[in-house]
Amino acid sequence: MLRFNSLTIRVLFFATIWAAIGIVAIALVISSLYRNSSERGFRFLLRANLNGIINAVSMDQTGRLSGNPQLGSLAYSRPESGWYWIVDPIQPAGGNRLASPSLGAESLAVPSVEDYPFSQRYVRTYPATDQAGNELVVAETEVDLGPGAARVRVSGNRDVIERDISGFNKRLFLALGLFGIGSLIINGIAILVGLKPLDHARGALERIRAGQADRLTGDFPQEIAPLASEINQLIEMNARVVERARKQVGNLAHSLKTPIAVLLNESRDFEPEKGRLVRTQVESMQAQVQTYLDRARIAAQRGSVLARSDARAAIDRMIRVMGKLNREVEFSAAVEIAQTKLAVEQQDFEEALGNLMENAARFAKKSVVVRVASAQAPKGAAAADWVSVSVEDDGPGLTEDECREALKRGRRLDESRPGTGLGLSIVSEICSEYGGSFSLEASRAGGLAARMILPGLKAET
Repeated sequence: MLRFNSLTIRVLFFATIWAAIGIVAIALVISSLYRNSSERGFRFLLRANLNGIINAVSMDQTGRLSGNPQLGSLAYSRPESGWYWIVDPIQPAGGNRLASPSLGAESLAVPSVEDYPFSQRYVRTYPATDQAGNELVVAETEVDLGPGAARVRVSGNRDVIERDISGFNKRLFLALGLFGIGSLIINGIAILVGLKPLDHARGALERIRAGQADRLTGDFPQEIAPLASEINQLIEMNARVVERARKQVGNLAHSLKTPIAVLLNESRDFEPEKGRLVRTQVESMQAQVQTYLDRARIAAQRGSVLARSDARAAIDRMIRVMGKLNREVEFSAAVEIAQTKLAVEQQDFEEALGNLMENAARFAKKSVVVRVASAQAPKGAAAADWVSVSVEDDGPGLTEDECREALKRGRRLDESRPGTGLGLSIVSEICSEYGGSFSLEASRAGGLAARMILPGLKAET
């Protein structure tokens, strides 16, 4: 069974099939009716000529026939025209025969009455062929002329009917063909106009995804208005779910903040060795709790069609902040694409970017570059305009084995520097939750490049 992904093509296809079947059926019916009408008219003409011949001939007492029928057609004078008339005496025997000049010395065979019987009007018709090969239709009757009886026959060339029917069929098929083409064009225009509201709905959804609107707006017809209303309600429900998740995460973070702070304060009263151990574990617990809270928040936001951020604006802000905190390092941005909108929550992107820039500042010699470029979709990811955001430094860099080790949760390759070892794993989780990817590789400056692949938004049209 044929399947089409386009409603327009689907409707046009079935409309075309139906129109073609309808036009062919109409053409066959009209052609058949015209043929029947032409053949009836042809037989009527032969019977009328038959009556004209009967009225124009007579027979004397000796059985001799006389008369000169004038049927109003020159075809009865042209030899081998297929239009003939013949009057043969039946009784008394031995009489003369009268025939049209077109027949000449030729004669037409007379079939048996059993094969072609007379009608109630005592007229019979049957096919015949003359010496020229013309297909004929012969009308025959027998009449009483007073002194005797005679057989009267008149024939017509069937080619006249066929030429007339053929000419009519050509004109009929041409007219119906033009009508069919015109109907398809009109149907196509009507379908395109009728489906135009779906294009408006699609455009409205694209504006929502691009961050230009937060609901479907427009004057939709009554068949599409319920769909638009349901989509708007779905968007509103999605926003409420996300907001409720944010509040719950915030409440959980707030409820854990005080007990953790109490533990940190109490650890100061312990012996130095035990206090340091307790503080280290509590700080690790605090980082772990925060990480999982962030992960829960990201998971709640991931399904939101309204998740979006401006990578260029966030990068500029982070460069200003990091530049003030790390004055010995030069921060810069290299944006290679015009569209820098991401389908990622602003808070999540800034948290991931901040972690990467903070790590890069620790190990950079002189400079850190944030590079934004287009990217291919990660393996198995849905289609989107993917964006690559990489933070590159000119530090010592890492080997491939060290890169794999650094991505493990809680791992720190340099214990001499502060940190929990959770920063890169948090970035990896953020990228993963939005369907993207995170990797470590060598930078152009010889140091480390931390590269995030994130879903982007289409540019405004």
